[in-house]
Amino acid sequence: MFVQTEITPNPNSLKFLPGKRVSLIGPVEITETGKTNNELIRNILSIDGVKGVFLSDDFISVNKQDGFEWEDLKHIIISFINDYYANGNENVISEKEDTTKLDTSTVEGQIIKILETKIRPAVARDGGDIKFKEFKDGIVRVELQGACSGCPSAALTLKQGVQNLLCHYIPEVKGVEAN
Repeated sequence: MFVQTEITPNPNSLKFLPGKRVSLIGPVEITETGKTNNELIRNILSIDGVKGVFLSDDFISVNKQDGFEWEDLKHIIISFINDYYANGNENVISEKEDTTKLDTSTVEGQIIKILETKIRPAVARDGGDIKFKEFKDGIVRVELQGACSGCPSAALTLKQGVQNLLCHYIPEVKGVEAN
């Protein structure tokens, strides 16, 4: 198996593309070994300098701490990914999520639909994810995950991308903030 890597706009985040399915339940971010029983995630999080792992449909995005170099980290991460899939694992996360029907008649439902259909795919290309947190007093609060968490260009993406799009489609939206 050949695991490819891809840089992201965040210098502290790198995408690993195993060429196989990663998450069957959608985007998942894990930052503590105690929050997962998954062998691969625990191994990656145990590497000195790694501070988080983000899983999407077909990639794993790893966030590192400042002061650590990708050249020192990426080979061991690739080795862990190769071993995991070589042991017969078909994906990293496969538990099915209880999905509820989205009510797009509400402002929140419209916001979530736009985030999931128009914004999330673009953010995923950069190794991250965006999650809706709340809508209150005209302000949409979102959480940036994966490569987007701590990215130097995240504020620009929020204001020029996410905010402009949501304000265009939903007049009740006046601004967007990240938690």
